Amino acid sequence: MSGYSKLEMMAITAGRLINDGDVVFAGTGISILAATVAKRIHAANSVVFFETGGIDPSLDELPLAVADPRVMAGASMNSGLIESFSLLSNKRLRTIAFLGAAQIDRFGNLNSTCLGDYHHPKTRFPGSGGACDAASLASGFIIFMEHEKRRFVEKLDYFTSPGWLCGNDSREKAGFFRGGPMAVVTNLAIMAFHPETKHMVLSQHYPGVSPEEVAANTGFEIDLSNAAQSVPPTDLELKTLREQIDPQKLILS
Repeated sequence: MSGYSKLEMMAITAGRLINDGDVVFAGTGISILAATVAKRIHAANSVVFFETGGIDPSLDELPLAVADPRVMAGASMNSGLIESFSLLSNKRLRTIAFLGAAQIDRFGNLNSTCLGDYHHPKTRFPGSGGACDAASLASGFIIFMEHEKRRFVEKLDYFTSPGWLCGNDSREKAGFFRGGPMAVVTNLAIMAFHPETKHMVLSQHYPGVSPEEVAANTGFEIDLSNAAQSVPPTDLELKTLREQIDPQKLILS
């Protein structure tokens, strides 16, 4: 991956999944890079907002946490948690959430709570925060993951946030009348979900990464048959990311 880092590839590739006019629920870190690169290049009419209530901030400087005052600098509106989640669930808007997790299964269900038994965990994580709400209420969500077998698992140690549940129409039957995981963006590839079974499939593999390498780092069987190689970042995308969005390398470092 000469000329760009895997972090840059992930941010730019995820940003390409955002459409003009989308309302993007962003956390901090790589998700804000993805949301901002989309807004600066091809989705000028998208709106970025944070669960703490900053809606459509200028993002002249990247916030380092959702409680960073920079999430409200130059915002169209500074509100609060209730307003933020009301916006997330607004059925008239196409709201896209960026999420992360410790584990993911073949249907895009997420664990961000613990590893091992809940009452006697090997590792305890921060938990849902707003992730379960976002996975339940948004029009769709995109997940960032490191691509490792220990993260892509057959069975979650704890079920924190709903993806496609058991596949097929199980999400709708459970009362989730919209939404679901759209893609998983990793350091190796982009995973998507079969439109009927909702099983995870390989959509794109990055330059220099083979489909077999992706499969070898996934803890369950995936379909490789329709995978294509991702388009590398363009000079414009890299220049925008490095010089306009994160010139101080607050996240890119």
